[in-house]
Amino acid sequence: MIRRLPLSYLAFALLILVCLELPMGYIFARGERLQMVGELEHQAEILGAYADSAIRNGEHHLLDTFARQGAEKLGGDVLVVDQNGSVLASSRSLAGENLREAPELVAALSGSGTIGVRAMERDGTQFLSVAVPTEPGPVVRGAVRLTIPTASLEGRIHKFWLSLLVAGLTVLTAVAIVAVALARWISQPIRELEQATAGLAAGALTQPAPTSTGPPELRRLAATFNRTAQRLQKLIESQQSFTGHASHQLKTPLAALRLRLENLEPDVLPAGQANLSAAATEIDRLSAMIDGLLMMARLDEAAMEPEPTDLDRVIEDRVRHWEFTAARRRVRVRTAGTPVGVVWAVPGAVEQIIDNLVANALNVSPPKSTITVGRRFRPMSRAERHRAPIIVEMHVIDEGPGLRPAEAARAFDRFWRAPGAPKGGTGLGLALVAQLAEASGGRAVLLPAASGGVDAVVTFPAVTQPAPRRTDSPVPARV
Repeated sequence: MIRRLPLSYLAFALLILVCLELPMGYIFARGERLQMVGELEHQAEILGAYADSAIRNGEHHLLDTFARQGAEKLGGDVLVVDQNGSVLASSRSLAGENLREAPELVAALSGSGTIGVRAMERDGTQFLSVAVPTEPGPVVRGAVRLTIPTASLEGRIHKFWLSLLVAGLTVLTAVAIVAVALARWISQPIRELEQATAGLAAGALTQPAPTSTGPPELRRLAATFNRTAQRLQKLIESQQSFTGHASHQLKTPLAALRLRLENLEPDVLPAGQANLSAAATEIDRLSAMIDGLLMMARLDEAAMEPEPTDLDRVIEDRVRHWEFTAARRRVRVRTAGTPVGVVWAVPGAVEQIIDNLVANALNVSPPKSTITVGRRFRPMSRAERHRAPIIVEMHVIDEGPGLRPAEAARAFDRFWRAPGAPKGGTGLGLALVAQLAEASGGRAVLLPAASGGVDAVVTFPAVTQPAPRRTDSPVPARV
């Protein structure tokens, strides 16, 4: 705004100045030329009257003196010709000049009373010539031509144009100063409001937006924002307080109940052992659900910024972690794809995403099947490589029964579980995956895999920007 507003004001002021000064300069130059022509015409008529008297009386010898004195008085040249265009007297040499074809003399000797005017150049100097008959009327005895340099006329015109230019620059400078001051007066509260908004987005309103500067509308907006931010902070603090208390108040009784059930185990008859075990399982499920809810609540409340994360290292580490658990179910977990380097992700997000996706895949994978955790750069066209950011895809592919499109669309909803899913789940794992992916600047989707199972795809923005290349990656293509 601090650039666009002054530029718009300057453009508008420049348009007005052009519309005013161009006609003004043209009118002034035209008026000066007409005035000069009128003065020359008047002087030429006076000289013409003297010349006509001398011609009538046959006193041709007086014409040379007359022409020389008139030229000295007017600062130009005086020429007297007869009705045939022959030179009677001249204040300067006329060598090489064809007077019979001079348009101003032709017009003056035509007998129509026309005054001849011509602008010409001689030896690099501009001149203005005015020719009049010596005596008005149809009978013409001769003509007088006055020629003077136009340097003084052009100097006055140039000086006027220069004064218009200086005035225009002065006006534009004043407009620029006023426009910049106005833009800063308007934009400063907006920048401070932006900083306050950024602070609120970061989790704390450390510096409220000022309400004493700027236009009245922005001051009212800042005051409304401050009230909203304060109310929002109170609500967040209340929610955070509730989360902390809920964590303690819910988990402590559950742990005590789990301990009591374990203490009851020796006293329960064999017929009731199954019910006791089921109750302990439900308590474990409820505890896991509470842990998931608290984790999602903390993720909602926290203003975590993505950090560079070595995706290749995390994948290798988590696959080694899951290999033993998967082997007990006769399922293989392997990595695939070529190294992709460092991606942006919130702290701990990649580990939790892989754990949740592999755990879900393990629950639906039949024995002797394979779970593939792969990564690759998202394929892009040549045009996209120059303008689109580099995106890294992480794939977790199982060989289970898969999901129908309607089920895949609902899989990221909280507490939703697929029909026929194994018991013990909370329905929060995929919801947490989606939330962590979005917090990291990416997204999570479930696609059908070529093996018939699910291809869980999570994207991350790449920190480095290597040129994407096609590889023989064993990561299966999307179906």
